Amino acid sequence: MSLNAPAGFAAIVTAAGRGSRAGAGDPKQWRPLAGVPVLARALAPFAGFERIVLVVHPDDMGRAIDLFAGSVTIVAGGETRAASVRHGLLSLRDSAITHVLIHDGARPLVSDEVIGGVIAALQNGAQAAAPALPVSDALWRGEGGRVTGTAPRDGLFRAQTPQGFAFQPILAAHLAHPHDAADDVELARLAGLHVAITTGSEDNLKITFPADFARAERILGAGMDIRLGNGYDVHAFGPGDHVWLCGVRVPHDAGLVGHSDADVGMHALTDAIYGALAQGDIGRHFPPSDPQWKGADSTIFLRHAADLARSRGFSFGNCDVTLICEAPRIGPHAAAMQARLAEIMDVPQDRVSVKATTSERLGFTGRGEGIAAIATAALLKG
Repeated sequence: MSLNAPAGFAAIVTAAGRGSRAGAGDPKQWRPLAGVPVLARALAPFAGFERIVLVVHPDDMGRAIDLFAGSVTIVAGGETRAASVRHGLLSLRDSAITHVLIHDGARPLVSDEVIGGVIAALQNGAQAAAPALPVSDALWRGEGGRVTGTAPRDGLFRAQTPQGFAFQPILAAHLAHPHDAADDVELARLAGLHVAITTGSEDNLKITFPADFARAERILGAGMDIRLGNGYDVHAFGPGDHVWLCGVRVPHDAGLVGHSDADVGMHALTDAIYGALAQGDIGRHFPPSDPQWKGADSTIFLRHAADLARSRGFSFGNCDVTLICEAPRIGPHAAAMQARLAEIMDVPQDRVSVKATTSERLGFTGRGEGIAAIATAALLKG
């Protein structure tokens, strides 16, 4: 996703560092994040800018050209971050660019809202603007593994990128101060520019340490596995004075016919869970040809499906069962059914729904020949 920047706005994305703190392997900006290079994710939000300049280490020119040629201007970086930004600015010196946003290639999750906030500040007359978050944690001084003092956090902010500037003033600031700096705001302030603070985002993290990759993937939802399964079951009425529905004995002038206890609601839900796991249906796990399951309590089936889901690392998002019949009336028993299913599956009751409907006297359920049930189960992992 990217926004369309106003005319005259360019973006410089710096990716010339080696990122040694991120651990062994490729520099962090070239490593995959949920299957896509960090740098590709950092560049994508700026696709709507008039010009994009990518600054890379000379050793990375080949792969930068392979991945990004045609969509960005690729420039070789310098010995320091400030030198790399200066190279990027100089590549725009003879253009019609009026404003530039400078972004770290190791920040792959910057949002349109953060970028838009910087652009808006510049359009409203700021010479420079940058996103930041107020420091909310207590600050300590330490030495030798011990706390030696505290520091006030009032007025302190955590700086982020992209940092935006009127083009000519920031180019002049870099040329006048060729030494390295923590960021471009530091050089802008040395040149006397006033820097507006815009709203940052907790998700706009900078990949620095190995654990940051896992955090970024969690934000992207890359580690989330969501499964949805459906179940359907039917049982005919036969002799009896009650039916078992969702684990509750309901008085009726007939029973349900089946190899087990014919609990149509529990069977549908069990099949929904097996379906979400791609594990077939009840018949695969409890064959009706096996006499040990004749008249069996369907609790066995549902508990097996729930335990199988948990053994594979899944939790339950929610389960929904709909019973379809003209009689018996389900409403007076729905809360008990909900509680019983939740107990069997070992999940909170608010994760389970039981409801009923009729078929308006149409079909076999409308003629009072039996009961049908449909169920849906959502499983979550990650």
